[in-house]
Amino acid sequence: MPRARAHSFLASRWGRTVAAPAAGALPALAFPAPGLWWLAYGALVPWLLLIRSAPTGRRAACEGWLGGAGFLLAVHHWLLPLLHVFIVVVAVGLGLLWAPWGWLVRRLLGPGAAGGRRAAGALVLLPAGWLLVELIRSWQYLGGPWGLLGASQWEVEPALRLVSIGGVWLASLLVVAVNTALVVLVALPGARRVAVAGLAGCATGVAGVWTWSPAPRPAGTVRVAVVQPGIVDGSDRRFDRQEELTRGLAGRGVSLVVWGESSVGSDLRERPDLRRRLAALSRDVGAELLVNVDARQAGQPGIFKSSVLVGPRGPTGDRYDKMRLVPFGEYIPARSVLGWATSIGQAASEDRRRGARSVVMRVPGVSAGRPSARHAGAGTGATPAPPSAAGLRLGPLVCFESAFPDMSRRLVQNGAQLLVAQSATSSFQHSWAPEQHAALAALRAAETWRPTAHATLTGVSAVFGPRGTPVGGRLGTQRSAAAVYDVPLAAGISPYVRYGDWPAYGAVAALLVAAVAAGGRAHRRRARAERPVDPAPEHLDTGSPVGS
Repeated sequence: MPRARAHSFLASRWGRTVAAPAAGALPALAFPAPGLWWLAYGALVPWLLLIRSAPTGRRAACEGWLGGAGFLLAVHHWLLPLLHVFIVVVAVGLGLLWAPWGWLVRRLLGPGAAGGRRAAGALVLLPAGWLLVELIRSWQYLGGPWGLLGASQWEVEPALRLVSIGGVWLASLLVVAVNTALVVLVALPGARRVAVAGLAGCATGVAGVWTWSPAPRPAGTVRVAVVQPGIVDGSDRRFDRQEELTRGLAGRGVSLVVWGESSVGSDLRERPDLRRRLAALSRDVGAELLVNVDARQAGQPGIFKSSVLVGPRGPTGDRYDKMRLVPFGEYIPARSVLGWATSIGQAASEDRRRGARSVVMRVPGVSAGRPSARHAGAGTGATPAPPSAAGLRLGPLVCFESAFPDMSRRLVQNGAQLLVAQSATSSFQHSWAPEQHAALAALRAAETWRPTAHATLTGVSAVFGPRGTPVGGRLGTQRSAAAVYDVPLAAGISPYVRYGDWPAYGAVAALLVAAVAAGGRAHRRRARAERPVDPAPEHLDTGSPVGS
């Protein structure tokens, strides 16, 4: 009886309304911190099965919308302290992007879709439709590309190989295609051959990329240190702790020391005392320092977040101002309309200012080296070669800019050899956010064939090599420490850097072709329905008159 009541509830309109966001939220478990990456390959199945059984196309679109809202709430639930109830408003608004996808699910997998032709179309068009949703919501003013489904595969080496070919977009396509094939296998007995062929095609494609995809060429190593002060109240005390940790790196052969986001709370042009202390640190350690200044710039209105390179004589002149700001955290979109968000959460009371361009910095006197036993006790045992006049080319990113594939791709096209993401997630210290943010560095490294260092104030700090695999250990959210990494460099251009977002273009093209074909079929049906029917010919009596 309880089972019958449960089935009756799920079959009702209210039951489906509750089930849709719950089913949409399930894929969030594949992301860090739970990290059940394997779940992603079946996590969409309950949602897809629910939508395909919708009684109408309108209801399917509604359940796509509700499921999308549930997915966004689950992946971004850690934003509750910042936005409070406004996170629900944002999720419901962006969830609308999945409404057309829900309609498409029912169209291709719903009643009357028993044939293999529609099932084959579903294997192509449903992943393409999902990717289109990801592309739209990746626009920085809609929140940016946090929680892309392919990002759940950040620690799976075969998936990272796919990422190097087509970016995180290709991994998203794979995950949705596998889920779609499983639904066809379960729900459409007449199309199981199509489902098996689809699963075999996915497996063959991944195996082919794993076996034959190009690889970056090793280009030596560079010794990098990441300084993570931990939770420290006040910018001055944080600076003191970072200074203490950095001073302990003296004599360890480090070429670059990276501090996290907002590691310096005053403009260095206004604070000669801080400039002198940083320059002295650079001299003592024998390395350049990449710090992050969160302050009003001298002679300019507003607050900037800026990566600043500091050498033995002070700031070198290399400076990058953050370009893509966190909605609500660093600015309020349409503040005149949505400014009330500051009264219910921790939304930005003042809009930060945006930088104008990306910057590739040059760390003078640094070049790659070969493994050596001189520093075998630290990192992986490699040490930099003697200094070179060429220097190391460094591509800085600040905070959630590491979520944007196009930014790291542009830096590498401009010559960056090492990507550095400076971050601070202390507001979300005990949530999934630190783990999710660190995982993004692995994806950017795999996409670009360039090692990526993710340096934070309070964890998680980590370094990933040119294939996206970890280098050394991580600094978790409970650590206050400095860690040294011998970072492998790489030469060559990855297919993703060379060809860009081609999976996205292919997905859009597939949807357009399908839309044109469907429009053509609809037009032909209307034309046949409107064609006048010729009247039947009259039967003439040609016989002789009666009684003749």
